[in-house]
Amino acid sequence: MEGLLALEDGTVFSGRSFGARGERAGEVVFNTSMTGYQEVLTDPSYRGQMVAMTAPQIGNTGINEEDMESAGPHVQAFLVREVAPLASNWRSRQELGQFLREHAIVALADLDTRALTRHVRAHGAMRAVISTEDLSPASLVAKARAAPDISEHNYVADVSCKAPYEWEAGHPRGWSQLAPLEVRRHILVYDCGVKRSILAHFADLGCRVTVVPWNTPAEDALAYEPDGIFLSNGPGDPRQLPELADIVRALLGRRPILGICLGHQMLGLAYGARIIKLRFGHHGGNQPVLDQKLRRVEITAQNHNYAVDGATLDPEEVEITHINLNDHTIEGMRHRRYPIMSVQYHPEAGPGPHDATGLFVRFLQMVDENKGSGNGRN
Repeated sequence: MEGLLALEDGTVFSGRSFGARGERAGEVVFNTSMTGYQEVLTDPSYRGQMVAMTAPQIGNTGINEEDMESAGPHVQAFLVREVAPLASNWRSRQELGQFLREHAIVALADLDTRALTRHVRAHGAMRAVISTEDLSPASLVAKARAAPDISEHNYVADVSCKAPYEWEAGHPRGWSQLAPLEVRRHILVYDCGVKRSILAHFADLGCRVTVVPWNTPAEDALAYEPDGIFLSNGPGDPRQLPELADIVRALLGRRPILGICLGHQMLGLAYGARIIKLRFGHHGGNQPVLDQKLRRVEITAQNHNYAVDGATLDPEEVEITHINLNDHTIEGMRHRRYPIMSVQYHPEAGPGPHDATGLFVRFLQMVDENKGSGNGRN
């Protein structure tokens, strides 16, 4: 079946439907990961976005039970150049197209993803409509122009848990390469769209993990008596979350804190910095990041459209620890007085390289150093 993707600037791409039938509106972005499409599909950070994969063939390893980053896919639509006609992997339990149809995700194959990616790089991420029903280019372009701006919606409220819960499972089949440890720390996770592999990393490193909804008041979070607090990744524009920024501001200096991706941006807002929107964002597993203290380059997995404006940070309070070597945006920060650190990338490598997984160990070392010291526990 034919399908069309229409961008708000009037550009239209055609393809063949291999997912659910229907029509969806969202923001088009591209992801440069060569593998890990299942993790991309199920990453809550992609809520509201249509994802085009730049790898030429997608679907050849099917869908398995272990690589789910959440209960199901969150993308608005999925766009590929070629969908593999056969899924072949010892872990595969389902073909990609069947998985997308079961979860009502519209998807197009035989789409010129190279041309789409070049267009987005040149003109920026933009609103779009995808349809397998309305095949009128003019009609779909008009719908794309009338679609709501996804930056105006609080997607975090959509994907966050509705009630607190305890997470106990480590990585399936021990793939994390981390030896199980005796539970010695209690980490409280603010769920803004957290990925399961992040929770598994904490469990593998000997942590009791309590997950709470994104809008849990600071005093309620501290009542759990955590040793450290983690601010998770999540979708959308952090500027739509003033309530969470106030919560994070109230937590500063009261427990060691680690923020990643959206959590990093929320710390930026709590520090009084400005958030800027990137032209087409960082989405993929090959973003080079320089650790300015170690002078080491890490290849990282990223998924975000926004960044902290370094010019608006107080250098007396906040140190910039990591920078992106492609566009020099801020990739990491450390508070100079409080035990707080954050990174813009996804260090758990789901999907992506393992260069940055040591960040979790560094955070837990900071937690251990501050346990019982009075520092960060007022």
